[in-house]
Amino acid sequence: MLNDTLAGGAAPAGDTDALIKDTTTAGFRQDVIAESMHRPVLVDFWAPWCGPCKQLTPVLEKVVKAAKGTVALVKMNIDDHPSIAGQLGIQSIPAVIVFQKGQPVDGFMGAVPESQIKELIDRVAGPAQDPVELALADAAALIEEGDLAGASEIYAAVLEQQPDNVAALAGLAKMQLDAGEIENAKRVLAMVPDAKAADPALTGVRAALELAEQAASLGDLTGLQREVDANPDAHQARFDLALGLAAANERGQAVDHLIELRKRDKEWNEDAARKQLLQFFEAWGVMDPDTIRGRRKLSALLFS
Repeated sequence: MLNDTLAGGAAPAGDTDALIKDTTTAGFRQDVIAESMHRPVLVDFWAPWCGPCKQLTPVLEKVVKAAKGTVALVKMNIDDHPSIAGQLGIQSIPAVIVFQKGQPVDGFMGAVPESQIKELIDRVAGPAQDPVELALADAAALIEEGDLAGASEIYAAVLEQQPDNVAALAGLAKMQLDAGEIENAKRVLAMVPDAKAADPALTGVRAALELAEQAASLGDLTGLQREVDANPDAHQARFDLALGLAAANERGQAVDHLIELRKRDKEWNEDAARKQLLQFFEAWGVMDPDTIRGRRKLSALLFS
């Protein structure tokens, strides 16, 4: 799945044999025409006697490798294979022609600077995107769709290539937490290198882990609910109930209880209700609907 994400079915960025190759007249249809159906292919027409060709080709290879699989480079020696260059009307070399969807769409003549080659690639393929970042974005989308197995597979593939990838570790730990597997989440977070322990990507999942551990110690919430119903000023019971409700994904109710607690006694336990709300928001994320709603309620309370 990760390799599919890397370049829409194209070769991974590290596979330079797939990205850069020499071709022949017989191989042109497969190496250029067929390949250009998947991604743009730069065809470098050159000859051994051509000095500017020797200057251009290493620059071409460098830029194509840096494009991380969004384009390929095919080199064609026109001394050995002149017919394709003749059909394209190429009269001087070096010449680079870009094929896309089987057709020549762009190109240039001469040994142009590296910046011009980059502009060409951006024009035909768009700026290079990190394949791991694309994979992580796909994992997040799968989680939104409820495909946790697919997301987990992507995270595992990313970690196979980059064992210290904090975003993948944080995502995997959050999935374990959401499944109620607190110890598994701890084990995943323990894989984070000390040098990356302060990475902002871990902030939310650590806050969520702390909440989950607090909630796990509360047990059944029925007794807490009865206590609050019988005595609305039972602040500790209301506070604990909010923790438990948040852990049970009843976030709206959790927010409401903490807002109610602060309305009744804003100084209780050193303003614990407000602090707990802020921890909720950190754990849930800035754009979470319950975070947005909770911040609005808290702001209205603070500034009323």
